[in-house]
Amino acid sequence: MKAAIIGSGIGGMATAIRLASLGFETHVFEQNSFYGGKINSKQLGAYRFDRGPSVFTEPHLIDELLQLNASERINFDYNKLPISCCYFFEDGTKVSLPSGSDAVAEALSNELGENRSKVLKFLERLEKNYNAVYPVFIKVSLHRVGHWLNSNIFKAIKRLPFYGLFSTMNGVNTSTFNNKKTVQIFNRFATYNGSDPYKSPGMFNIIAHLELNVGPFMPKGGMVAISDAVYKKAVEMGVDFHFNTRVEEIMHEKGRVTGIKHKRGILNCDLVTSNMDVHFTYEKLLPAFTGPSKVLSQEKSTSAIVFYWGIKKSFDALDVHNIFFSETYEDEFNQLFVKKTLIDDPTVYIHISSKVEKEDAPLGCENWFVMINAPVDDGQDWEVQKKRVRANILKKLGRILNQDIEPLIEEEENLDPVMMQRMYSGKNGSIYGNASNSTMASFYRHPNFSSSLKGLYFAGVTVHPGGGIPLALNSAAIVQRCVQNDFSIR
Repeated sequence: MKAAIIGSGIGGMATAIRLASLGFETHVFEQNSFYGGKINSKQLGAYRFDRGPSVFTEPHLIDELLQLNASERINFDYNKLPISCCYFFEDGTKVSLPSGSDAVAEALSNELGENRSKVLKFLERLEKNYNAVYPVFIKVSLHRVGHWLNSNIFKAIKRLPFYGLFSTMNGVNTSTFNNKKTVQIFNRFATYNGSDPYKSPGMFNIIAHLELNVGPFMPKGGMVAISDAVYKKAVEMGVDFHFNTRVEEIMHEKGRVTGIKHKRGILNCDLVTSNMDVHFTYEKLLPAFTGPSKVLSQEKSTSAIVFYWGIKKSFDALDVHNIFFSETYEDEFNQLFVKKTLIDDPTVYIHISSKVEKEDAPLGCENWFVMINAPVDDGQDWEVQKKRVRANILKKLGRILNQDIEPLIEEEENLDPVMMQRMYSGKNGSIYGNASNSTMASFYRHPNFSSSLKGLYFAGVTVHPGGGIPLALNSAAIVQRCVQNDFSIR
């Protein structure tokens, strides 16, 4: 049997490996000249940059993938980072949060005056919540009773009073912590799926568990090493990659997928998995097919503006992950989602892989991945927006770091929502598909299969279970299980 995968993002490549392990002749079609989707690399002069995701958690999911049908060990090494993130505030406060609940509680107690035991209790609650929902929400399809209806569901139901389902993330955090800065630190995890902490349900505080209780990791060679290892595994499994090949149509007949049409011809196949943004899958590849309107009409997640700066200086105050908070955090999200614009004082994230990957920048220099959340493309003049926000970022960083940054920039490139849509086929430049800005938003994410078109499956960050590398990897595992069910494969 043959399988076609549309898109070589991490979810697409993981699905390709899993289908190949089931015996499918598997083909991956990629419109770009490179694999990995957003997890790709860019060289600017003597500086190397990871262009997309920069936070790596749950590395065991990659390890498990690479061990499927293992004939040889694919080299993939990583190290745990001692500091999860450094947080900077306008009043000069800096909080460096380590990994591990005890260390986090100690830091928040010492730096922000929080009650240590109260922080520990909250972090324990997040861990228990995560462990309860993982086997019945993240690891399986919500849309097939046989996946989630097992003994684990009772454990998850028992914890319903502790999830914060009927409060926002901000509501839960405000009622838990004394210091507004602590609230802001925990609120910011809503941005990990492109959402608004003042609207997202309190359940999404579990996102903080992986980074704070467990801790982030860094792959040897940078984030692109994830894509490199998974691509190598796919090739080893016999997966055939077709680069610079845009899929034009998913073909179907009598309610079943029959193949795909691409710019070089047609591939007849038994199943198709789209790793492409689910909205564009229907709009561009199934134009005559009616998609699930309720799912596709949901509010979109944020996009981003990114500056890649080669900085000819090293800053001891900075670590691998750094956040410079806005003083008007709630207004920032209002501008992003309601007014579809940027505030003059945006929250700035800086990722510096050269802090641990020394070859990513010349000696005494650093590679800054500088990102702010941005609204999806709604016809804004992004050249004007980028020029304005660049100036505001430089002012903010110069003020807090007490250093004029612009003279230090010797290499530069940028990325905006229009460019993201063009490169990664995210509708309007959205990074994660739908936002999670309502109580039931998670249940409105598209299933990992089509209930109307047999043989059509979906993987990646725009479908269940959601955004981020771990969830994309889980989506691939869910597709595998669905295919095994549907094709009676053990």
